[in-house]
Amino acid sequence: MHKEYSTVSQISGPIMFVSGIEGVKYNELCEIVFAGGEIRRGRVIEITTEVALVQIFEGTRGLDVKNSRVKFLGKGIELGVSLDMLGRVFDGFGRPKDGGPKIIPEKKLDINGNPINPYSRDYPSEFIQTGISAIDGLNTLVRGQKLPIFSGSGLPHSHVAAQIARQARLPSGQTNGGQARVVGKEEKFAVCFGAMGITFEEAHYFIADFKKTGAIEKAVLFVNLADDPAVERIATPRMALTAAEYLAFEHGMHVLVILIDMTSYAEALREISAARKEIPGRRGYPGYLYTDLATIYERAGRIKDKKGSITLIPILTMPEDDKTHPIPDLTGYITEGQIILNRELHRKGVYPPIDVLQSLSRLKDKGIGQDKTLEYHSDVLNQLFACYARGKEAKELAVILGEAALSDMDKLYSKFSDAFEMEFVKQGEYDDRTIRETLDIGWKLLRMFPETELKRIRKGYLDKYFKK
Repeated sequence: MHKEYSTVSQISGPIMFVSGIEGVKYNELCEIVFAGGEIRRGRVIEITTEVALVQIFEGTRGLDVKNSRVKFLGKGIELGVSLDMLGRVFDGFGRPKDGGPKIIPEKKLDINGNPINPYSRDYPSEFIQTGISAIDGLNTLVRGQKLPIFSGSGLPHSHVAAQIARQARLPSGQTNGGQARVVGKEEKFAVCFGAMGITFEEAHYFIADFKKTGAIEKAVLFVNLADDPAVERIATPRMALTAAEYLAFEHGMHVLVILIDMTSYAEALREISAARKEIPGRRGYPGYLYTDLATIYERAGRIKDKKGSITLIPILTMPEDDKTHPIPDLTGYITEGQIILNRELHRKGVYPPIDVLQSLSRLKDKGIGQDKTLEYHSDVLNQLFACYARGKEAKELAVILGEAALSDMDKLYSKFSDAFEMEFVKQGEYDDRTIRETLDIGWKLLRMFPETELKRIRKGYLDKYFKK
């Protein structure tokens, strides 16, 4: 029997105070019945001995303190899950947004879930092909990895996110030619896409792109718009991860979770923290921002003796392109690297504008090489990094001393850096490159140099592949 209370004592932003409560639990769901009969939902976010702080999902506008009733439901926020979720679009609370029928759930799962027990984790070691050379070739994504994308306002992170969601796939084994072949029906792959605080235009772009390319057939979309309640943004990434856990660990699927934009999520968290009158931390964000982000990121990974996996790509816009801002800073501590989008490359017309020198995938060495990508992948990767870094140094030197001060070899490295950006990093939005095509472009660029300059590639590989 659910208890009802008519003891609403105070309202502060989206927070309502209910006094005289008994037996109410943290994170418990409740229904707020307005005087006119309208029902809104909320959840308990803090409890004292006699007062519960209730976070109202749809906002408190129009709420009559004296004549409203609160019914506590004795359960947390749940998502009804089923394989029928694939190909569907939901709002941030898991309600159908595409005009289709409600899902008949196989079961209902608490969206808060749990981080994977470190003892049960299996080490990520298998390559995921995104079709983007700057990621596949130089900052490789591995199954079970957490690899964020750091962007800035106005950069095309939405297009990069859609391209990854559309093109990501699982290579498995190798053919006789050394080419990683793409899985057909051998292993099941899905994408869970969670969008927080995006505009209607962005939402339309994502949904239309998924439908046009057929990617929606293997995807589950949770979309929270900018004019939706901020409270809903807190639930959206947890909805996506709950769906991913169901698909991965109960149906053996390899799931890629893309969350955009974690900055909107953190700002919603800050808004709610301010309404609760909590002591603010750095730049006004709550002191538990690190812990809260970890409860999301640490749900990705692989579990021993389980076939499926969850790979996570959170995307966030850095305010003022500042990498030291609390959101990217704390995200970098929790995750295994970062892909950084560069404004200067964007101005040059390079898409995707990935700054490969600042980007890093800490697990890339575990997912490349013989039987994973190609045997020479690691050597080519290291040589491309070294040549591009020296080319950028040569360009900086030319700015200070003038191009006449450069040696012939410095000029060659400077030329290489331009060619690398325009041929290797730059590609079309619908250009889906295999790992062999990516590394073939790398070999082609390295042939600009005499063989004596390629000191990071083993001689056996140079003899076999360099002079082709």
